[in-house]
Parts: sequence; C-alpha cells; structure tokens
Amino acid sequence: MRLTVGEHSVRHIRRIARSLLREWALTELTFAVELGLSELVTNVVRHVPDRRCTVLLVRQTAGVRVEVTDGFPQLPEPLLHLDLDSEGGRGLALLDAVVGKWGVTPWVLGHKTVWFECGTEK
Repeated sequence: MRLTVGEHSVRHIRRIARSLLREWALTELTFAVELGLSELVTNVVRHVPDRRCTVLLVRQTAGVRVEVTDGFPQLPEPLLHLDLDSEGGRGLALLDAVVGKWGVTPWVLGHKTVWFECGTEK
C-alpha cells in the first residue's frame, strides 16, 4: 500500500493487517503485527515531513514480514538511555520485545525500509 498517513491512519492500517492475518489463518500473530505496524507508521507520522510511505505485509512460510518504507534519510536508532518522563523513544524497544527480528535497510536517495518478522514458532 502506498499511503500518505495522518494521525488516524494507524487504526485503519491495523484493521487491514488484522483482516489479512485472519485470511491467512495467523490470528495468533495479531498483537505483535498490530503493535509493530502501529509503531512504524507512527514514526512516519511523527518524523517524515511528507508523511508518505509504503506498507507491505508478506505471508511467509512460518509467519509474516512487515515493511514500512519512507523517503526520510534518518535511520531509527534504539535509545540507550531513556528519559522516564519522555513521551517518545520506546517504540523500537517495544518492537524488539514482541517480534522475532527487525531491522533497517537504507536505500539510495535517502529512502529506508524498517521491517520486522513475526513467526508462528517463537
């Protein structure tokens, strides 16, 4: 899906992901996929000036791969020291806690893809 996202886009994208997981008989992955996807799309809303992104959900042999690609060159970095009063900065830690693996692929012209995979065997 090629999208320009806003503050209310996350709930609609979660609904699409939930529908796909149901169709693929992978409902046990719903929590992890929705949380991870929410965090990645929220990062686009907060940090990407034009708020454009591409969201890809791919059924794999033993789970799902989710990719969010945008045109903002800054790569996400997990915070080493979190300010306990801060409202942000926890997204990558949450992602790391609920998915099997995740990463960032930088592309030419400043594009990047942040991705994660959730398996049915964890």
